[in-house]
Amino acid sequence: MPALAMGSGSDTGLYELLAALPAQLQPHVDSQEDLTFLWDVFGEKSLHSLVKIHEKLHYYEKQSPTPILHSAAALAGDLAEELQGKPCSHDVRELLKLLSKPSVKALLSVHDTVAQKSYDPVLPPMPDDLEEEEDSVKIIRLVKNREPLGATIKKDEQTGAIVVARIMRGGAADRSGLIHVGDELREVNGIPVEDKRPQEIIQILAQSQGAITFKIIPSIKEETPSKEGKVFLKALFDYEPSEDKAIPCKEAGLAFRKGDILQVMSQDDPTWWQARHEGDTNPRAGLIPSKHFQERRLALRRTEVLVQPLKVSSRKSYAAFAGHSGGTYLAGFRRSFRLSRKDKKTNKSMYECKKSDQYDTADVPTYEEVMPYRRQTHEKYRLVVLVGPVGVGLNELKRKLLISDTQHYGVTVPHTTRAKRSQESDGVEYIFISKHLFETDVQNNKFIEYGEYKNNYYGTSIDSVRSVLAKNKVCLLDVQPHTVKHLRTLEFKPYVIFIKPPSIERLRVTRKNAKIISSRDDQAAAKPFTEEDFQEMIKSAQIMESQYGHLFDKIIVNDDLTTAFNELKTTFDKLETDTHWVPVSWLHS
Repeated sequence: MPALAMGSGSDTGLYELLAALPAQLQPHVDSQEDLTFLWDVFGEKSLHSLVKIHEKLHYYEKQSPTPILHSAAALAGDLAEELQGKPCSHDVRELLKLLSKPSVKALLSVHDTVAQKSYDPVLPPMPDDLEEEEDSVKIIRLVKNREPLGATIKKDEQTGAIVVARIMRGGAADRSGLIHVGDELREVNGIPVEDKRPQEIIQILAQSQGAITFKIIPSIKEETPSKEGKVFLKALFDYEPSEDKAIPCKEAGLAFRKGDILQVMSQDDPTWWQARHEGDTNPRAGLIPSKHFQERRLALRRTEVLVQPLKVSSRKSYAAFAGHSGGTYLAGFRRSFRLSRKDKKTNKSMYECKKSDQYDTADVPTYEEVMPYRRQTHEKYRLVVLVGPVGVGLNELKRKLLISDTQHYGVTVPHTTRAKRSQESDGVEYIFISKHLFETDVQNNKFIEYGEYKNNYYGTSIDSVRSVLAKNKVCLLDVQPHTVKHLRTLEFKPYVIFIKPPSIERLRVTRKNAKIISSRDDQAAAKPFTEEDFQEMIKSAQIMESQYGHLFDKIIVNDDLTTAFNELKTTFDKLETDTHWVPVSWLHS
């Protein structure tokens, strides 16, 4: 490859350096393919030309040249005028032709600009008849692709003007930075829009192809830079914008399902927030109802609806499902307290129902602010709460988990006021205490859940959960669903799993030979499932999911016990290793 030094004296030019580079890199290149690539790159003619231009400019810059004159264009004009009166020889005609060429005139004009160092554009003079209060107009040209513009418009009720109502974060309008909330729209592709309805303008935009030109009067209101986009919400309800009559623009809405994680991009509008699905590659946000707005309208729909604790007949209170194909109740395993709560005054874990004109919005599930959390090795395990209707198989799943690893999983030891039997040991089957002490603990809110059965109290204490967790074990706790909200604290960080029954047809098949056990103290009273039991189980599960489904982190259908157990075990393994979304309050209390 030939090398040409453009520098002066003994300086090595850039051209020479680039020409020698492939040979210098050859010992460090592994393959012939890479070496060929280097020679091709540095042998490119366009690169040669660029380097030569660079070195020429560098050379003349070092010479600090000064212009001989600053008005070459004017001189050329004077010369052409002078030659017009001379005898028209061949040379004169050729020179006049050359000086009249646009390219030569432009070259001379550029020369004069550089020589005079006058690079600013020359603006036309302001018209003398300009009205002082005339609005400034901005012409904006955007290239439209398949995505929507990402802005909504409305008609100002006072002035009748068409104004930009909102800019969707991450959309085309937002990314351009040229259109802002409050801007008045005058024309779209040359079509005046002052007398048109917003829907007509949207139709014009929809039919436009390629570039779209807007004539806009900018808003005088200054926009404050948004610091949002770092707020994440867990949706506690399903939402379909196409079915929402209140949304200002259905096309701009964002559909989501219960449990979805939403990244909130803007809360500027108190009624309609802008959000996107967490992890979605589409940068454009969509409209969702704000928390306050959704709470208000849900509250108004449910003014007469009261959240009642599930009432279970005394025959099934304190009950357990003893297996899919028959079996006996296992000692040491018990159901949560499905007890007949006749005395509501002593039950601190029950909902206090309010018959007010407006439902308490604190209990209306809308959104919950969340953030990612991953358990560290030094932390206690998260409390695992199992919820499900009587007979669904919670007890059997707990048993299989405990047997799978007795050192890793643990269950609480309940308290009772009944007398200890000869074969029982205090602190093993139960913690036996007096009725007076039990009632004192109730008054001091030491029980998560409790009830009365055959004139004896039974209950699960908060300390019994702490005791299991303190042993560096995963505590398996099954409770009534209305108790779950009282356990959702920074201390326990509960992970709630709803064990759901299959269809009633499957129940008839899988529970054909199984039995329901009335209580731990009446193990001999095991009875086969009846059709009424199946119907009650299905109905109870539906009520649980309807009223408390927003508190469930996982739903497992217990159709086949082995399959359900494997799914449960996989869930537990991921819970200890993966990152999960948890309420912000658990990490910032």
